[in-house]
Amino acid sequence: MTILDEIQISIRQHAEGAGSSVVGIGQRWGVGSGIVLAEGRVLTNAHNVRGDQVTGSVAGQDIDGDLAVIEVDTGGAPALAWADGASAAIGTPVFALSNPGGRGLRVTFGFVSGVDRAFRGPRGHRITGSLEHTAALLPGSSGGPVIDAEGRLLGINTNRLGEGFYLAIPADEALRARADALARGESAAPPRLGIAIAPRRVARRLRRAVGLPDTEGLLIQQVTEDSPAARAGLSSGDLIVAAAGQQVSGVDDLFDVLQGAQGGTLELRVVRGADERTVQVVFTPETEGK
Repeated sequence: MTILDEIQISIRQHAEGAGSSVVGIGQRWGVGSGIVLAEGRVLTNAHNVRGDQVTGSVAGQDIDGDLAVIEVDTGGAPALAWADGASAAIGTPVFALSNPGGRGLRVTFGFVSGVDRAFRGPRGHRITGSLEHTAALLPGSSGGPVIDAEGRLLGINTNRLGEGFYLAIPADEALRARADALARGESAAPPRLGIAIAPRRVARRLRRAVGLPDTEGLLIQQVTEDSPAARAGLSSGDLIVAAAGQQVSGVDDLFDVLQGAQGGTLELRVVRGADERTVQVVFTPETEGK
C-alpha cells in the first residue's frame, strides 16, 4: 500500500468518524462551521454568530478570543474527542474538516507548518499561540476542527492566511476550560472604551502636520457617543500615552490593561495638543463588552 492509499483511507475514515461531529453554521454559503462539544452544544468562532445567521441561541461568547458556544439541537451527533496532552509540532500530519454554511462536509489533508503564530481577532485583539497548517479550506470553514491522524481535536480553524495556509486555535487545556465556561453561559466581555484608534503612521503624520512633537501613544480617531470614553471627556485627536500607570505604545498594551479593569475605573494619561492631563474612565455593567 502506498502513502497516497493510506491518506485516502484516512480521509474516508475521518469523514465517517470525526465528520459526524462537524456542523454548518448559518443558512447561506460561506458563513461558518462548528464542532459538537456535547449534546446540544456546538463550539465555533464568535465571528460566525453575528446577527441572525445562527439557528439556536448563543450560550456564551468571547469576541476578543473569537470563540462562541451555541445551544442547538445536535441530533444525537457525537462529541469530538480532544487530543488531551498531545501537541502538534512542525511537520505533524493533520486533517481539516468543515461544513461551510451547512452545504456539505469537506475533509482535506496537510501538515503543521508553524506553531505559536499570532493573528488579530474580530475587534483587533491579538490572539497568540496558534497552529499554522497547510490543509486547504474553503471560505466558511472557520470554526471547524483540525484533527490528528487518530481523529482527535488539535485545534479550531479560525483565520485564513491565504496561499493555502490556515491558523487554528490549539485545543489545549486553556481552550477546553474556555469552551466549558462559554457552554455554562459565562461570556468573556472585557470593558470597552468606545474609541477607534488611528494607525501609528497616521498618528505621527497628523501630529507633525500641526507642528506637534512625536510622542509615543495611541491617537484617538473617533469616540462613540455615550461611551465610557465620551463620558470621561475624551475626544478625537487625544493621544493616550499611559493606562493604569503603564506606558502605552501599541493597541495590545491597552487591551491588556482593559482585561483587568472589569467593573471599575481606569486612569488614562492623555496628551491633547501640547498639554498632558489625567482622565478617569468609569465602566458600568451595561457598557462592559461593548
